[in-house]
Amino acid sequence: MKKIVSLIALVVLFSSCSEYQKALKNEDVAAKYDVGVKMYEKGKYSKAIRLFEQIAPAYKGKPQAEKMFYMFSQSYYKTKQYYLAGYQFESFASSYPKSEKQEEAKYLGALCYSKLSPVYSLDQLDTDKAIDKLQSFIDEYPNSTYLPEANKVAIELRNKLEKKAFENAKQYNTISDFKAAQIALDNFISDYPGTPFKEDALFYKLDSAYKLAINSVQQKMEERLNAAKSAYNSLVKFNASTKYKAQADEMLAKIDNDLKQFSK
Repeated sequence: MKKIVSLIALVVLFSSCSEYQKALKNEDVAAKYDVGVKMYEKGKYSKAIRLFEQIAPAYKGKPQAEKMFYMFSQSYYKTKQYYLAGYQFESFASSYPKSEKQEEAKYLGALCYSKLSPVYSLDQLDTDKAIDKLQSFIDEYPNSTYLPEANKVAIELRNKLEKKAFENAKQYNTISDFKAAQIALDNFISDYPGTPFKEDALFYKLDSAYKLAINSVQQKMEERLNAAKSAYNSLVKFNASTKYKAQADEMLAKIDNDLKQFSK
């Protein structure tokens, strides 16, 4: 029985492959379309793409064009070819403004850019594009069923941009340019007041202010120690139980001790 089932499966597979190979070589665009639809419905998206690519120019303006270009876009998306998928979804939305797939196409087109967004340390051009596309979708479809996911993705992308900005500011602390670090971290906090990295930025500002102070010449030390103390107060005001509390308290104790020499 198992041998019969396996044999039937092989026959079906061979037949499918034979049909696909014939369609590739066939000059009849209708035959290519029919097999392309079959490949798509079977989840064989790469094969569907090859057939749709061959007939796309000839199908523009035809009754089946809307369905074909939707499947074409989805096939690129399913095979994670996000640049091509994004382009096709945007082209579909532009070509078929009255389509029932219009909203979905615009959402998936925007989502493609988010899939192209690289790690935060790299250039964020695609991240910026994705945020713009998602925001346009959110503005156009405020009641969309895709809205929760669109908002979630947009927030994740904005957090990525904020992380990049934070890490750029923090690097001055890493390379021991403590004066520049304070300025950069201040600018970061000002530019992103609601950022999830605010606590980290406040700590590294304190760390930079403290290290700048203890390494200062005598005539600048008191002023810089007080600036470091002010940075400590900003951190604990933001979060009294900050994850950096132990380190911050240790710095404060040293700051207060060093300030004693100026009160004599």
